[in-house]
Order: sequence, then C-alpha cells, then structure tokens
Amino acid sequence: MDIYERLKKDHEKQRQLINQVAETSGDTSERQSLWKELSNEAEAHAAAEEQTFYAAMIEKPDGQEKARHSIAEHKEASDVIKELDELDMGSGGWLQKFKKLQEMLEHHMDEEEEEIFKRARKVLDEKVAAELVGQFDQRKQQELKG
Repeated sequence: MDIYERLKKDHEKQRQLINQVAETSGDTSERQSLWKELSNEAEAHAAAEEQTFYAAMIEKPDGQEKARHSIAEHKEASDVIKELDELDMGSGGWLQKFKKLQEMLEHHMDEEEEEIFKRARKVLDEKVAAELVGQFDQRKQQELKG
C-alpha cells in the first residue's frame, strides 16, 4: 500500500460518515455519536496528512502550490467543524452548516484524488510514497488520542 491508497481509504470512511450524519435528524444520540466520529476522523486525518504527505510535497518546488492549497482547505473545514460544535444540533442552522461542510469535504477529497495525487506521483518517488504510510498512521493515531 502506498500513501495514495491509504489516504483514499480514509476518504471512503469519511464519505460514509458524512452520508450517515446527513441521514440523521435532530439532536439525537445517533447524530451526536456519528458527528463526534466524523469530526475526530476529519481533524486527525487532516493533521496527519499535513505533517506527512503535504510536508513531503512542500519540499518539492512542483508540489508546493497544490500542498498549500489543500492545507488552506483543511483550515477552512476545521473552522466549520468548530462552528458546528458550537451550534444546537437540533436546529436547521446546524444542518445547513453541515451541508456546507459536506460540500467542502467532498470537493477537497475529490480534488486530492483527481488532481493532487497526480501531481504528487510526479514529485514523490514510489519509495517515499510507501514510507509515508507508516508515518501517516503513526501521526493519525497520535491525533486521535488527543
């Protein structure tokens, strides 16, 4: 497995959680539980991705622009996650804000898979792409433990 397959695996999990949260309604224990899982997963994934995958890309002149763009998108999504944590889950405003986050995350994951991975494959050799998996997993576990 290389870093691209590993990140795609996380993206699939996030897409599944996004859809599950979107199917819930009101301030229920199900929504609370799924939201906590999704928000923790998205934040840990983004932090680990920045500290491993994007750190490696930024070292390469041809990788910097895409990496910086993605890191900026992570920050925007993180800000929306924080806003959602402050809102009443039962309100229409929460669902509206969640739909905004859903669009942001889906756009970001699609962009990574369709554009950024292509660029990364040109600037990172296969050995690095394989080594990044272990580093990513280790960082993500640290993030999830808080």
